[in-house]
Amino acid sequence: MTAGTAPTWALERGVFSSGNETLRAAIIRAGGTILDWSDAWLADGRLPDVPGPVVFHGSLANADWIAREAQWLPGAFCATDRFACSSWHPAVRDLLLTPTSVFTTVSELVATGAPEAFGDRVFVRPDSPLKPFSGRVLERASITLESLDYGFYYDDADLPVIVSPVVDVYAEWRLVVVGGTVVAGSGYAADGRTAGASIEADHPARRCGASVLDSLPLPESAFIMDVGDGPDGLRLIELNPFSGADFYGCDSDTIVDAVHRLRSAAE
Repeated sequence: MTAGTAPTWALERGVFSSGNETLRAAIIRAGGTILDWSDAWLADGRLPDVPGPVVFHGSLANADWIAREAQWLPGAFCATDRFACSSWHPAVRDLLLTPTSVFTTVSELVATGAPEAFGDRVFVRPDSPLKPFSGRVLERASITLESLDYGFYYDDADLPVIVSPVVDVYAEWRLVVVGGTVVAGSGYAADGRTAGASIEADHPARRCGASVLDSLPLPESAFIMDVGDGPDGLRLIELNPFSGADFYGCDSDTIVDAVHRLRSAAE
């Protein structure tokens, strides 16, 4: 792809542990242009006029705002509602790490408690991919508004949440999906946000991701899929918007090339 047709990438520094340095280098190698994000643009809700397609990568909150409000195209791959667990879980429930999860709200969970069948400890996370509070393991008998950060990061007691039994995860991988294909992947450690090595197409985790795509209605043309190795083998953990997710050790050249080809096909 020539430099004239390659997208401009709007990159937000300081969000990811890598600083997006490998992504920046890959964009330049592919003939793309880089626009450094400025929070000052949010003050009046106006973004710079940029000719041609623009792809944002940075904080999830800014990705969500760009997808909803900005004039850039595609702007951000962040169709937030489609990444709510309640939107995609039903299609792939049998492939999930925790297929017995239930949906409820913060207030209802505090009032009625988690299912006894889940055991003494449960995992609770927001339904929304914007994650107004971080997922956490709680004692089933002592779930309170305070333990779910109500009043700190959100004020809606009816915030939708998903409750799951606690499952051991022995290893996790992040996969990048572009155009309906897993184009890159890497291991990662969620605690500490530590990247692992890039994995090739024949790696079991990437093959697992490819099989999930056979059943999953695509939420967007570019997105993130996490898979984990648990007691029942490789399973799907979650989906996340492309524009607000860390790529960890995924091959940046492959990701950039796939996105550029996607945009070229759309023109």
